[in-house]
Amino acid sequence: MKGMFDPTIRALSQNLNLRLENQNVIASNIANADTPGYKSKAVSFEQAMRDAMDTGENIKLDGDNEAHIGSNGPEGVKADIYDDPNGVESLDGNTVDRAAEMSKMKENQILYNASVESLRKKIGMLEYGITEGGGNK
Repeated sequence: MKGMFDPTIRALSQNLNLRLENQNVIASNIANADTPGYKSKAVSFEQAMRDAMDTGENIKLDGDNEAHIGSNGPEGVKADIYDDPNGVESLDGNTVDRAAEMSKMKENQILYNASVESLRKKIGMLEYGITEGGGNK
């Protein structure tokens, strides 16, 4: 089934997966805003999308065994989650800025919704091509 969808659909699908992962990290940051010593986390979203769009010149290995070659497309890409270096540490050692995290969450939700809408339209075009556009009336 890998060849059934074009790169745009696969990229939009990966974008949705990464946006969901980003939303979960942001939600975790907000939930831990009052936890002493908690370090705000961030997702390497842009790098993960660049990796997803890689043409495949660099074959990625899947798992421990070098004989198992993973996919080169967006389906096999995972984002790195790291301590956000931009966080300002409070007296209790926490680096979460609740207002900034809420803003990130809203932005991420808007971009997620835009990706869903783009994917819906792309699939709608495929459906049209299969049914009405294909001459089968």
